[in-house]
Amino acid sequence: MLTGKQKRFLRAKAHHLNPIFQVGKGGVNENMIKQVSNALEARELMKITILQNCDEDKNTVAEQLSNGANAELVQIIGHTIVLYKESRENKQIQLP
Repeated sequence: MLTGKQKRFLRAKAHHLNPIFQVGKGGVNENMIKQVSNALEARELMKITILQNCDEDKNTVAEQLSNGANAELVQIIGHTIVLYKESRENKQIQLP
């Protein structure tokens, strides 16, 4: 579980990132969760955009992605989700 200070630090880091994945009409599936998990292992911090045609609620999508990838939900702002997962192989971000 992340503390408030750590979430604030990660939000500042994520501000300049571009979204890597988009959740569309199909919603969240196993393949997407696997790809998000692999991308988090490589990057540790990433943004995901929820498109307007997505049938599910943004909070539901965020919960499914974070639980499926065993990641921490840092922020939901507008239609953008920020996820963080500490990498085992190539650790880049030092949390305060």
